[in-house]
Amino acid sequence: MNLQTIKASCSNCNLRELCLPIGLSDEQMQRIDDIVAVRRKIKRGGMLFHNGEAFSSLYAIRTGFFKTSVATEDGRDQVTGFQMAGEIIGLDGIVNDHHTCDAVALEDAEVCVMPFDRLEDLSREITVLQNHVHKVMSREIVREHGVMLLLGSMRAEERLAAFVLNLVQRLHTRGFSQSELVLRMTREEIGSYLGLKLETVSRTFSKFVDDGIVEVKQRHIRILDTDALKRIVNHQRECD
Repeated sequence: MNLQTIKASCSNCNLRELCLPIGLSDEQMQRIDDIVAVRRKIKRGGMLFHNGEAFSSLYAIRTGFFKTSVATEDGRDQVTGFQMAGEIIGLDGIVNDHHTCDAVALEDAEVCVMPFDRLEDLSREITVLQNHVHKVMSREIVREHGVMLLLGSMRAEERLAAFVLNLVQRLHTRGFSQSELVLRMTREEIGSYLGLKLETVSRTFSKFVDDGIVEVKQRHIRILDTDALKRIVNHQRECD
């Protein structure tokens, strides 16, 4: 793990519109630049923070992909989320001043460190920043509700279709293809997140291939029929 001392600059970052509110003045942006002073590099398999660690900062992912997970009572890792460039990670630590999950890099990654106490102080002065922080927190609550829906009422096909659609939509927001993606996580990690066994994930991907919905080459996914994936997910909603 390498702590980089190079000055991070939000004002020159091409992900700033994903991490920060639009409409900040040059002076406000400079004050945020002063807070986000450090970038941290994490090697693939390295840990950004771990369960029980004291909470001090939020992290804006600059490059790379992370997974968050918690250990179950029987010692297994339960994946709770996947985070990518332009997203904020570490919100779990706000409630009790310590992190409640592990955050592991799925590939070499770099994050911008945002000390939370200084971010809080500045957000009280810059209303648009405070609103943005609240939106980021709200988005996390909505995401967790979505996961509960996935786990609670969807069949395997619906869970995997919803997962692929969500992933490709988030990547498209970052300028990537709407129809092709490279999975940074293993099928086992996907299964852990979706509450499915590894064999079920593999079998469901194979069914999507047989039905002409996707092409799969190891971790490369090419969506051939986006509408078909949407119909699989919407079928569940229509049945409720």
